[in-house]
Amino acid sequence: MHLYKYIILICLSIFLINCNGTNGSEQTGLKIDTQIKSIHIGDTLNLTITNPKNLNITKVSYQLDGKPIDKNAVLNDITLGKKSLTATVNYDDETETISQSINIYNNVIPAIYSYEIVNTYPHDITSYTQGLEFYNGELYESTGQYGESKLRKVNFETGEVLQNIDLEDRFFGEGLTILNDQLYQLTWKAKRGFIYDVNTFEKVKTFNYGKSKEGWGICNDGTTLYKTDGTEKIWFINPDNMKETGHIEVYTEIGKIPSLNELEWINGKLFANIYQRNGVVIIDPKTGGVEGVIDFKPLRKLVTKHDDLDVLNGIAYHPERETIFVTGKNWDKLFEVKIKKK
Repeated sequence: MHLYKYIILICLSIFLINCNGTNGSEQTGLKIDTQIKSIHIGDTLNLTITNPKNLNITKVSYQLDGKPIDKNAVLNDITLGKKSLTATVNYDDETETISQSINIYNNVIPAIYSYEIVNTYPHDITSYTQGLEFYNGELYESTGQYGESKLRKVNFETGEVLQNIDLEDRFFGEGLTILNDQLYQLTWKAKRGFIYDVNTFEKVKTFNYGKSKEGWGICNDGTTLYKTDGTEKIWFINPDNMKETGHIEVYTEIGKIPSLNELEWINGKLFANIYQRNGVVIIDPKTGGVEGVIDFKPLRKLVTKHDDLDVLNGIAYHPERETIFVTGKNWDKLFEVKIKKK
């Protein structure tokens, strides 16, 4: 079982060979020593200062991402990913600040989930699916490609398009989510998103991205919007002003998960499709830790083969049916599935 888990994780993740990057002082030789190579949630840092010139150090204070920490800090209640560790060192009436970057990993091996196909429905084979979400029992879809991007309301059982608008040719459509009757749609590289009235598809507002460089996937938990940008980061957005308020970085116990794409909020967890991997990871939204992995790769064998067939993309949770709907870019089928832990 452990071997199988790692085979899947190799396919889905990027391993980090060098966990720590050190920036010591060339003049004094002072350097932070964490004494451990890989750092996980729950570990104790056991920080010390390497002092090759035997300076008369009188005081050392440490900070992790700008927050004070003890020299024997236990890494609880912290998000994962790359962090900045600094030490302010007092010696011989002098003060020097040294820094080091560290990567904090999750402390559990992700669970492996299998799936059962409950139903199969028709899907528009020309739709380059980017976003998929149910709202009040109706399925909404956002599609991509320049000159072909659309926003749609679809009858999921028949594939009939109930509402449709086309984006301007200069926009490449990406993910969508719906909150309080407002539909949020991302575009890829234009650093711009659109807000529509979900009932009329009337565009009511546009918004620009902040530090997140691109638009990929988006979802919400009823209060906060979550957005991916094609990296390992998931950004938090305040829907009242569309300002980014922070982010988490998605890591397993061995490395980061890059190319996070389509997002869905399901029972308190973030489900993220990984671009080009045909897999979905289940993420703790508080830490960024990967708790589970679903390998949907076999689904691609069940759709019609053609020249424009592309990868899995599109996750939509139906809360009343308690099932997940998944499809792909230019797939002719929409699959309703139930997942269970192996």
